[in-house]
Amino acid sequence: MPITVAEQFGRRLSGDRGELGYLITGTTDAGEARTALLEAAPTAHGGLPRVDGEVDEMPGLQQRGGAFLGRVSYGYGSGSAPPEPEDSTFSFDTGGGTQHITQSLATIGKYAPPDQTAPDFQGAIGVTKDGVQGVDITVPVYQWSETHYFTASQVTEAYKAKLSRLTGSANNATFKGFQAGEVLFLGARGSRPGDDPADLWQIAFSFAASKNATGLTVGPITGINKKGWEYLWVLYREAEDEDAKALVQRPIAAYVEQVLLLDTFADLQIGSS
Repeated sequence: MPITVAEQFGRRLSGDRGELGYLITGTTDAGEARTALLEAAPTAHGGLPRVDGEVDEMPGLQQRGGAFLGRVSYGYGSGSAPPEPEDSTFSFDTGGGTQHITQSLATIGKYAPPDQTAPDFQGAIGVTKDGVQGVDITVPVYQWSETHYFTASQVTEAYKAKLSRLTGSANNATFKGFQAGEVLFLGARGSRPGDDPADLWQIAFSFAASKNATGLTVGPITGINKKGWEYLWVLYREAEDEDAKALVQRPIAAYVEQVLLLDTFADLQIGSS
């Protein structure tokens, strides 16, 4: 029987403390129940960090597959303090992204029957009589997030609208060690534990970075420069390969397109370095 974790009614949130209640079924092992509880419960509630999770056995239901009551507490423990506006936290991910390409960096080998010559497509990938199919590859994309704290007076409706406007744009100047055009702003998520003027906003900003490139080569075409979030595509034309005595698709032009707006990331108000 799979372990099920269901949130119960009665969320509690008061000042710098909070608690969520859960019912865990499908196991008679307290350790398994607690592990499942911590996997299901959010790491933050009402702007407060998760402190701990506990489970209590329900004896009357243990012989029917098992059941536990779970409590997850939120707040600031004895070793921590409420955040200040200048506080911030960071996380990153180098998992990479997927890109569809139609041109290789180099053709390593060409093979044909002994009495024939393999056509030369000058790096085009997956060539058919109708065009160039290409292939999906994993490319380096550095992603990270930053959580910053703001006073209520800083997070105005105008500031929220500015965050919305900047989402999906690239940086027009150096930002966090990256050159202009290398950083994509993926958006921000904010929360505030209460409506007291002293309560701080917690806002997580998400970014992705792709390096600018210079001196790229596509078949016989050289000297291509491309910013990280610009799009490179290749035009192919049918030509005759005299050695192979075959018609082939070959690159005849390369284009670099701007597909994202460039904007001022200083408006995020989280610094540029």
